[in-house]
Amino acid sequence: MSFLAVDIGNTRLKWALYPHAAPGALPVASGAEFLENIDKLADGEWAGLVAPGRLLGCCVAGDAGKRRVEEQMEELWIVPAHWVVSSAAEAGVINGYDHPTRLGADRWVAMIGARHRMLAQGPDRPMVVVMVGTAVTVEAVDQHGRFLGGFILPGHGIMLRALESGTAGLHVPTGDVREFPTNTSDALTSGGTFAIAGAIERMVQHVRDRCGCEPACYMTGGAGWKMAPHMLEQFELVESLIFDGLLVIAQTRAMTA
Repeated sequence: MSFLAVDIGNTRLKWALYPHAAPGALPVASGAEFLENIDKLADGEWAGLVAPGRLLGCCVAGDAGKRRVEEQMEELWIVPAHWVVSSAAEAGVINGYDHPTRLGADRWVAMIGARHRMLAQGPDRPMVVVMVGTAVTVEAVDQHGRFLGGFILPGHGIMLRALESGTAGLHVPTGDVREFPTNTSDALTSGGTFAIAGAIERMVQHVRDRCGCEPACYMTGGAGWKMAPHMLEQFELVESLIFDGLLVIAQTRAMTA
C-alpha cells in the first residue's frame, strides 16, 4: 500500500510518496511548495500521482495548514489524512516534556526518526537532534529513548531581520562565515552562524555530562547543510529525518492496529 508523507513547516510544505510505509523505503516521487502555494497542489505536482493508500503528516502551521492540504487531497483522492500529535510515548521514544502534547510535532517526529537511525547504526546511545530552518531546535534524548528537553532559537534569517529592524542604518546583505570578519556583511553572517553553533555545542556538552557517554549527533532541515561545516562537533547531516520518522510511526501504528 503506497504511503504519502507530508511535512508542513513554517515556510514550506515537503512531501514524499513511498511504495509502502517502512523505514528505509525510497520515495517514488517527492516535492516541495511554499506555504502560499499549497492550494495549487491538486492542479500541479499531485495531479499525476497514483492515489496513495495512506497519508500521515506532520504540521507546525496549525489547523488551517492541515485543512488546506486536506482540501487538495479531496479534489483528487478518497484517502483520509492523519496527522501526528506528540504523545507521552511512541515508536520507542518517551516524551519528557512537561505537557507532552504541546511539543511541536516536527520535533517529536524528528527524534523518532533519529532514534531509529541510531539503533540501525549500532548500540543504544544518547542523541542530539538538530533541525535548522526558520527556527532552530536542539533536542536531547538519552540512551533509553527518553526526550530530556530541548532548545528553540531563531534561525539565521530571523536573527538578521531582527538586527536590521532594530539597528539604525544597518542593512543586511549576504556575507561569508569567517573566523575574523573584517566587514559588516561577514560580521553579521558569522555572528548568526556561530551563535547557533554555540547553542548546539552547549547541548552536546549537557548530554555528555548527563549521560556519561558520547551522543550520536544528527542535523536536518533546509539550512542544515549551511550549518554543518561550521560545527566543532561532528554531526551527521540527514536530509529526510522527518520523513524517516513518519515512516517509522506509520509502520509502528500499522503493526499495532
